[in-house]
Amino acid sequence: MKAYIFPGQGSQKPGMGKDLFNDIEESRELFKRANNILNFNITELMFDGTNEDLLQTKVTQPAIFIHSVILALTSKTFKPDVCAGHSLGEFSALVASKSISFENGLKLVSIRANAMQRACQETKGTMAAILGLSDDIVEFACNEIDGIVKPANYNCPGQLVISGELSAVEKACELLKEKGARRALILPVSGAFHSDLMNSASNELKEGINNIDFKAPNCPIYQNFTASEVIDPLVIRENLLNQLTGPVLWTQSINKMISNGVKEFIEVGPGNTLQGLIKKIDGDVIVNKM
Repeated sequence: MKAYIFPGQGSQKPGMGKDLFNDIEESRELFKRANNILNFNITELMFDGTNEDLLQTKVTQPAIFIHSVILALTSKTFKPDVCAGHSLGEFSALVASKSISFENGLKLVSIRANAMQRACQETKGTMAAILGLSDDIVEFACNEIDGIVKPANYNCPGQLVISGELSAVEKACELLKEKGARRALILPVSGAFHSDLMNSASNELKEGINNIDFKAPNCPIYQNFTASEVIDPLVIRENLLNQLTGPVLWTQSINKMISNGVKEFIEVGPGNTLQGLIKKIDGDVIVNKM
């Protein structure tokens, strides 16, 4: 079985998607549609923008989504048995598997990105990467801290990202260093993604999700919030919303796919972060790039 996986925020890079635009005629129409849907020229930022241009959440998320989805939709080899996406990548997976349309997917990603950017400006939150500890030790330490701090991204064994209020995350980092963390590093992010500090963004996204038509995907989707395969559109909606304030269960999702027969993972989109994580989760599976 093959799983196609879609990256999240952080995989952006200047020039992303330009080769697709130049080489594949079908892609040019999708890029133009993206500009019209967003009401600004995102392709100009993707193709010719700087790193700083692409770091704005309201640009980053749509850019990665557009690149990933167009790559999948214009490919003659894209034939997934299952799909999954890391955080933002879950929206890409849902469009690629025909659960939602390209236009509706991009509208939701834009709503999500702008709402998250506003939530970041309203709250003093951050995230930190914790390396070299088991998940249960990190979970226990977060529970010991006063304030909002919780596991946000279960990326691979020994790599868990925590998220929450700046002071609480800093205290958790100190505690986790005492408990033997190889590193407890505050990340250069704009806010506390996948934590309760995203509640206001969740409320905005809920309205958008309720206005979009979801269909059963043409293959099972392993969603971040449950790490389980889903085809029911109602469950997909609920999990997609819960994902914004809940943790990304990536390690659990990959292990579940492997136990269900997936032998090969193919990353669709910019960067190769997910390939690296999967190799750390299980070194025996095949990982490739589309």
